Amino acid sequence: MQITRSRFFAPAFAVAFGVAMLVAQWIAGDPRNGMLSLALMTGFGLLILLGGGSETVRGLRGDGSDERFRLMDIRATAFAGSFLIGAILVAFLFELARGQDGAPYNWLGSITAIAYLAAIVTLRVRG
Repeated sequence: MQITRSRFFAPAFAVAFGVAMLVAQWIAGDPRNGMLSLALMTGFGLLILLGGGSETVRGLRGDGSDERFRLMDIRATAFAGSFLIGAILVAFLFELARGQDGAPYNWLGSITAIAYLAAIVTLRVRG
C-alpha cells in the first residue's frame, strides 16, 4: 500500500504544512498569523479526513482507487498548472517592465520549462 493512498496522507500533509507555515511566520516575527495559518490548514485537513462519503472530498483526499479519480486529478493538475504558468509569465513581464531582472519569476519559469521537457522526454522514452 502506497502512503499517498492512505486516507490519512492528505490530512497529515495539510497539518504538517500548517506547522511549517507557523514556524516560518514565527521566525519572521508574526506568530499570530502563523497560528491562523496552522488553524486554517488543520481545519482543511479535518475537512478532508472527516468529509464522510462526499465524492469531492474523496477526490481531494487523493483516492486514486479508480480511473475516473485519477483522470480528474490529472486534468485538475494540468488546469491549475496552466494558470500558474500564466501567472509566472505575467509576473515576469511585469518585473521586466519595472526595470527589474524578472527574479524570482525567471527562476520559476525556467524550473517549470525544465520539468516539462524532462516529463515529455521521460514519457516519450517509456511509451
